[in-house]
Amino acid sequence: MVKRGMPMVSRRDILKSGPASAAAFAIGGNFLLEGTPARADTPAPPAAGHFHPRGKAPSRHTVAVLKAAREGLPFHDTRDFDEQKRGLIAPMTEMVIAADGGHVAWDMNSFQFLDQQQEFDSIHPSLHRISRLNNNYGLYEVVPGIYQVRGFDLSDISFVRGKTGWIVFDPLVSAETARAAWRLFQAHKGEGLPVSAIIYSHTHGDHWGGVRGIVDEADVRSGKIPIIAPIDFMDFTVSENVYAGNAMNRRLFYQYGLLLKAAPHGYVGQGLGTRVSAGSVGLIAPTRFVREPIEEFEVDGVRMVFQNTPNTEAPREMNTWIPDLKALWMAENVTATLHNIYTLRGAQVRDPLAWSKYISEALYRFGLQAEVMFASHHWPRWGNARIQEILRGQRDLYANMNNQVLHLANQGVTINEIHNVYEVPKSLQARWDCRGYHGSPQHNARGVIQRYLGFWDCNPATLIPLSPSDSAPLYVEMMGGSAKIIARGRALHDEGKYMLAVEIVNKLVQAEPQNTEAKELLADIFEQIGYQQENPGLRNSFLNGAYELRSGISQGEKVSSSSPDVIRAMTTELFLNFLGIRMDSRKAEGLRFTINLVTPDNGEKFIIELDNATLTNIAGFQAEKPDLTLTINRSDLEQTMMGTKTLAAQIADGTAKVTGDVSILAKLAATMIDFDPRFEVMPGTAAKAKEVVAADGFEAVPEKIIAE
Repeated sequence: MVKRGMPMVSRRDILKSGPASAAAFAIGGNFLLEGTPARADTPAPPAAGHFHPRGKAPSRHTVAVLKAAREGLPFHDTRDFDEQKRGLIAPMTEMVIAADGGHVAWDMNSFQFLDQQQEFDSIHPSLHRISRLNNNYGLYEVVPGIYQVRGFDLSDISFVRGKTGWIVFDPLVSAETARAAWRLFQAHKGEGLPVSAIIYSHTHGDHWGGVRGIVDEADVRSGKIPIIAPIDFMDFTVSENVYAGNAMNRRLFYQYGLLLKAAPHGYVGQGLGTRVSAGSVGLIAPTRFVREPIEEFEVDGVRMVFQNTPNTEAPREMNTWIPDLKALWMAENVTATLHNIYTLRGAQVRDPLAWSKYISEALYRFGLQAEVMFASHHWPRWGNARIQEILRGQRDLYANMNNQVLHLANQGVTINEIHNVYEVPKSLQARWDCRGYHGSPQHNARGVIQRYLGFWDCNPATLIPLSPSDSAPLYVEMMGGSAKIIARGRALHDEGKYMLAVEIVNKLVQAEPQNTEAKELLADIFEQIGYQQENPGLRNSFLNGAYELRSGISQGEKVSSSSPDVIRAMTTELFLNFLGIRMDSRKAEGLRFTINLVTPDNGEKFIIELDNATLTNIAGFQAEKPDLTLTINRSDLEQTMMGTKTLAAQIADGTAKVTGDVSILAKLAATMIDFDPRFEVMPGTAAKAKEVVAADGFEAVPEKIIAE
């Protein structure tokens, strides 16, 4: 409602009054990205020391943007550096951790350049700062009885002294890095005591993937070592990595800069940590779940109060209060950054209002008493006043983003405009812990609108748009052809108006994917935008786009979010659902059959039907007249799911039994495709490759995992 006597503010007025301090917080929209009109620069030569032979140095416009950002940032506040180095017991002296497979799982040498000079003209000063902070590498005391090993992976591993051993919070991504962290800990503070319990704070792979590096599964299964996790942990851990897993893996190349070399003109960190380790990822299922919103019990003699916080940073997550030590573990709900509401790799959009309220609950339940707060990334905070400051700031950060984005949306600001209009409050911009090192204000603001209103901006012209490759030729024609676009695009580039340059040059690349000159120009534009970003995901995405435009898609080893342990952890229903996703409907036209699936060892029964070019399943039923009945123990089906033994081989040796029309299995297999995460994103970058059809219709096809 508009109050009487107050001027009506139009949507156009709102759009024109975009964030005034975008320079200081994050380079958003066209503000500062465009620079001021000036004479065209001479095209920059390859940057000295650039990892790519066609890479360019920062332009004078980019240098000016970063200089302005530095002048607007709160560098007088050095408390993070004091807290980051507090409690150091032993630095890690081995800069490289080898993987069991013979390659390198972790290399801290590659990030030492960040500490060798005060500033870079190709790295946003705020991003440089957080990357230096993430270069901590060793064993730290949080308080007596609580220790952390930091800098061994994207996440931290924490150890809490129990009655008989050490309670481990979040065992990193890879077995090799977790094992190395455990060795360092044992050499200085472990007292030779074993792991007595493990706590997974939430469902993301950088919080459980290294579990096999510190415990034997037999000890977990025997009940000797409990693994504790929030309710529904397994369902969300597996489903998030499977249904759209291949697309997520491809998007990881952009958000996580997987092709970029660690260097001043390339990858400089991920905000939460330096990067994701490249070792062996495993998953051992939890043995105890925290089911209630607030649940208290002892873990190896230590009183713990668990706070379930569903649909915050992860679909299932929990904080932990250790009252006898006045220590508050905030999982990944509160770290030293604005986190993702919408994550660029792709995931369900998170609920910032619920997130804010769970932080507020933690503040009033535990935070008024806490003397130390630690988490799964970054460094602890000590002293009750400091803890309350962080909790209140983070609470307000997510609540403001939710409320004010919707405030603007309710005045007509759309998903395609909000990132140029929404502004984080200036008081929060001046706080390092509220800056966008993992989530950015730009893509998070769009995520809030996506959560509530979806993708459509309510303009009928955008409701059923043409695909870019179909619409782009008309744009090129109406702009007078490729030569004029390249000339104007280069002029805009030279004036520092990079976002405007993207608008027209991208259209040309979409229309003419093999136009090398256009792709090279777009790469140059992307690179300058990337240099200017505070947020690592944005930087990596632009720089990775530039890399692929110049070099094409890497044809090296594929990545996957589905390790053998994740495949094994899939419920049968989840696996059958995934087969429906893998099936190419175009290959199933005209096919119709019904399969009864029986897995005697766990008592499951399913009807699987193919009709209308759609594969469906329903648990707990059997068809009266199936075309085929397949009987196989779930434990044996897992071998086929993981690709270690084909279904045909299982039938041949009698492990699986079939009655009815066995040829149905071959017909089903013929409709399945293997997803390759090297699909084309930027036009004209894909290598020519033949379509690969899966060898077995019941195989989930795991590849090498990259976890987030």
